[in-house]
Amino acid sequence: MSDAASPTLELADLKTHFFTRDGVVRSVDGVDLQVGAGEVLGLVGESGSGKSVTGFSILGLIDPPGRIVGGQVLYRGEDLVQASSARLRALRGRNIAMVFQDPMMTLNPVLRVDTQMIEAIRAHEAVDDATARRRAVAALTQVGIPSPEARLRSYPHQFSGGMRQRVAIAIALLNKPDLIIADEPTTALDVTIQGQILFEMRKLCQETGTALIWITHDLAVVAGLADRIAVMYAGRVVEHGATAEILERPRHPYTHGLIGSVPTRGHRGQALFQIPGMAPSPLRLPQGCAFQPRCTRAVAACAAMPDLQEIAPAHQARCWNPVP
Repeated sequence: MSDAASPTLELADLKTHFFTRDGVVRSVDGVDLQVGAGEVLGLVGESGSGKSVTGFSILGLIDPPGRIVGGQVLYRGEDLVQASSARLRALRGRNIAMVFQDPMMTLNPVLRVDTQMIEAIRAHEAVDDATARRRAVAALTQVGIPSPEARLRSYPHQFSGGMRQRVAIAIALLNKPDLIIADEPTTALDVTIQGQILFEMRKLCQETGTALIWITHDLAVVAGLADRIAVMYAGRVVEHGATAEILERPRHPYTHGLIGSVPTRGHRGQALFQIPGMAPSPLRLPQGCAFQPRCTRAVAACAAMPDLQEIAPAHQARCWNPVP
């Protein structure tokens, strides 16, 4: 889906299922995506759509009862689904970094920040303490931590929630990875700091060629950040294309509903659009298109699952009756 000749990352028919007592949850059910050097891909969807599980699957972070049951995760042509645990450990943090929604999934509460950042560098490079410390200070400065040299000697509990998240983002930037997967990392940050970090991440991608997958439910965030947007619903990509194209002319009814529910100045005082119903239980997905029970454009053909089809140049939608 990317124009890049050799993408940094390619997902081919990726399937990650969770085998529970009540049945099989198909959290990721046939996802195809690409992201190239210096490119930002926004992965958008409601809670439970499978976007975070997609990110975890890339790095092999799926624990039982979940497992990848099909497809490929190709990092520079290497299939990470078949990679050993040792190989994945070598790639994590150095070549592919992840920023989690909860910073305490990254930070150790009993170690000072400088210890954690220096170890993150030395795990992949043989550098002296002074060099590692300078890189740590530079990373903290990059994400807007005041007095970075002094804050290096702090413990995670001495930071606010938003400051902890900035430290987690700084750790992801330390080794200048080829790919960063960011799972809603600015949710806990105020608007000013969020804007600063989005600017820095965009600048990083442009200057270093780092590929970025930004996972979010907030279309406003990806509007100014992403080159392309992939919209997920019930474990599948239902629409994909250039950011401007998706936001200005959404073709899948779900994407159209998401954009219509965002407050704008042009609709001041008017009731916002609301997608009817609730997202289906992943254990009891409807036959055919999973969005069919909530869709105002449903037709008889929706009883069968549509393919992701190109409906405009570089714009795909999984829909039998797309929005005109």
